[in-house]
Amino acid sequence: MLKRFIIAALLLVVLGGGLVGFNLFRDQMIAQFLANRPVQALPVETIEVRATTWSPVLNAIGTVNAAQGVELTVEAAGIVREIGFQSNADVAEGDILLRLDDEVQRADLNAAQSQLALEQLNLDRALELQSRGVTANVQLDQARAAFDVASAQVARAQAVIQQRRLVAPFAGIVGLPRVDVGQHIAPGTIVATLQELDQMRVDFSLPEQALPSLSIGQGLDIRVQGDDRRFRGEIRGIDPRVDPNSRMVSLRGTVENPDRALTPGQFARIEIRLPQEDGVIALPQNAVVTSLYGDFAYVVRPSEDDADQLVVRQTFVTTGRRNNGVVEIIEGISDGDRVVSAGQNRLSNRAPVTLADTTTPQVAQ
Repeated sequence: MLKRFIIAALLLVVLGGGLVGFNLFRDQMIAQFLANRPVQALPVETIEVRATTWSPVLNAIGTVNAAQGVELTVEAAGIVREIGFQSNADVAEGDILLRLDDEVQRADLNAAQSQLALEQLNLDRALELQSRGVTANVQLDQARAAFDVASAQVARAQAVIQQRRLVAPFAGIVGLPRVDVGQHIAPGTIVATLQELDQMRVDFSLPEQALPSLSIGQGLDIRVQGDDRRFRGEIRGIDPRVDPNSRMVSLRGTVENPDRALTPGQFARIEIRLPQEDGVIALPQNAVVTSLYGDFAYVVRPSEDDADQLVVRQTFVTTGRRNNGVVEIIEGISDGDRVVSAGQNRLSNRAPVTLADTTTPQVAQ
């Protein structure tokens, strides 16, 4: 009985050892086969890097406003008797836009004018009597003073009537009327808005680091949502003070608006073009890969083992400014390098590749 158990145990040992040996042999043969198998080269699109001309751009966001724009208010209280404008109408400087009830004020003006006429007669009579040597100088002085007082009363009455009229301070487009005929309004009540739209201004801010690159008269482009056009303008004002809280400097630009496409209050994107720079290395943004360890690009170079075989090298780069889908490369890429522009997700360092296409990056001017 014991002998049978020993024989069975030996058979199990031999069988198990054979299975282990077969698996080790199989794994060794598979590894040897894969080691000798050539790696399939991956097709990639590349670009040949060339030093180019870079047009730096400062980008900002701002608000469009009219070159002149006010909220029209009245100076006196009263009942609205006449509204002399319609919404979105063009008005000229000096046009009467609104008139309040002024019957009492006109009566005061008539009384002041009558008193002025009387004082004029008294002054003329005093002058005539003095020329004859009949009256004293004191009486003439009193007549002159009374005439001056009456003149001032007439001017005051006229000013009071003028305060009861709303006059356009400049030419422009008047907005919606916010009062009605017969309504009693108080001083400071907003009647409408008046905007001069032939020329617009845009207010925006930039970081203080941009100050050395800014100057009065410098050109800028303005874009608004819903319109693909670029409106050309220039910088008209630079605040001499930097905001100590935000470290931003306020600027103001002007732009012509002949077709009145720009509207006060619109959100605007501003681009300020700086002088061009030559000899800049730049890549399309899709050629630069961002990782936890930094930005890198795949550079295509001949293999060290086979000069006819191309491989990629993972090269870390230092990026700079960005403009219209192009990124400046400060360090890591040289003029003449060939960089992978598409297909990076399948690559690893030293992977063999074949060139599917060759293009040259274009930097937006």
